[in-house]
Amino acid sequence: MLRDKILAVMAEVNSEIAEREEVIHYIAIALLTRKNLFILGDRGQAKSYAINLFRQRIEGSRQFERLISKQTDEEMLFGRLDLSSLIPGSVSTAILATMPEYLAVKTEVEASYKAYASNPDDAIGQKLDTCLEKAGRIRRAAYEMAGSKPSMITAGKIPEAEIIYLDELYKANDGILNALLTALNERKFVNEGSVIGIPAISFFAASNELPDFNDNEGRILRPLHDRFELKVLTGYVQDRVKRLNMLKRKQQVAATSKPAAVITLDELYAMQSKVDMVQVPDAVNELFDDIVTDLRTKGIAISDRKYFNYTPVVKAQCWLSGRSKVIPEDLKVLRNYLWDTPQEIDVINQTLEKFCTNPMRERVLQILQMAEETYSQAMAADEKQPKNMAKFRREMARVFDMHTETGATAVTAKDSHEVENALEQLEEMSRKVHDRYNFTYAPLAEIKQLI
Repeated sequence: MLRDKILAVMAEVNSEIAEREEVIHYIAIALLTRKNLFILGDRGQAKSYAINLFRQRIEGSRQFERLISKQTDEEMLFGRLDLSSLIPGSVSTAILATMPEYLAVKTEVEASYKAYASNPDDAIGQKLDTCLEKAGRIRRAAYEMAGSKPSMITAGKIPEAEIIYLDELYKANDGILNALLTALNERKFVNEGSVIGIPAISFFAASNELPDFNDNEGRILRPLHDRFELKVLTGYVQDRVKRLNMLKRKQQVAATSKPAAVITLDELYAMQSKVDMVQVPDAVNELFDDIVTDLRTKGIAISDRKYFNYTPVVKAQCWLSGRSKVIPEDLKVLRNYLWDTPQEIDVINQTLEKFCTNPMRERVLQILQMAEETYSQAMAADEKQPKNMAKFRREMARVFDMHTETGATAVTAKDSHEVENALEQLEEMSRKVHDRYNFTYAPLAEIKQLI
């Protein structure tokens, strides 16, 4: 089962590193959603180690890694100009690499050359000449078809990688920013004027600190920061037992062994398809809207880009939890999607906890509070006049409408139970007021029809 396989990878990586469960969880979320992940933390907090442990367990994926410095240029990340593509009558090796007939002849040339090198016989030499002539003929034909177009050699670079890791991200210079932004945001690369799609699933990055986005140098890096939708803050290992266990493990000399838990690239693509199929109820979208509204009133800027693109993250969380429909609890995964600076983390966590732990309970309590005010006024009235009863019925009919609308947003059995309990309390209030005014009791649904 696909879910079991990625959970096994997560468990195995967790067993090799202490207190990085959150990082590992969000690496999985990033891969399942094709989003980018940034890890912020001091030196020596196993940021790179966690990423490397996870990505080495994805078999068949092409990967790229680079430690960024001020000297890092575009060639180091995206490849260099293929000089052969500039020679008149010649054609790019990249184009030849896509031609099966050329690759077949190239194999023949290599075999014939090896044979001739070990035994320089004329007959073997003639065979080698024939192979070289065939290869030259194909190259000339390729040139006639493709023309003289400069191109880049991108083998082993970002344009040909599914998983990319950039360490010390914010040391990037101005010269590579535009190319990086296009790759991060659009999964595209400009190859000598031609825009080419790249197969990147996720970009991972790490840094010891954030730039000051208010000064000139930091402001330039701000778009780069924004392209990493998921962000995780790390700390030093806090638990003494875990520290000592990991220390002991490091002190032991263990034989190098292949990871026991792995997933293939095709399996990862299949997992992404499964995540896409997860359903998000309207009630969850409405709850997310409430969360964003609340955070904005607290001074935390949630961009429209974040607002409109949150869905894959909660879908992935839901799928990893073994469900096919998102529930409010899944929205807690957004704690590392919504923050922009570490100072916002606590407020976001508190807000998510408040809205997502039992959101239906919060809404039901608001309804019951309104009903309680109406009930108290009716019970405290000095005179048992029919007009007081009429007013009570009108107010309770309005409360009943709100209860009905809230009940329609129930997602879980727990939500439905909250709604049912609230209705029982509303009916009990109504019954007591009817008794006090000597009116025949009628259920709120009937009162609603009469109003």
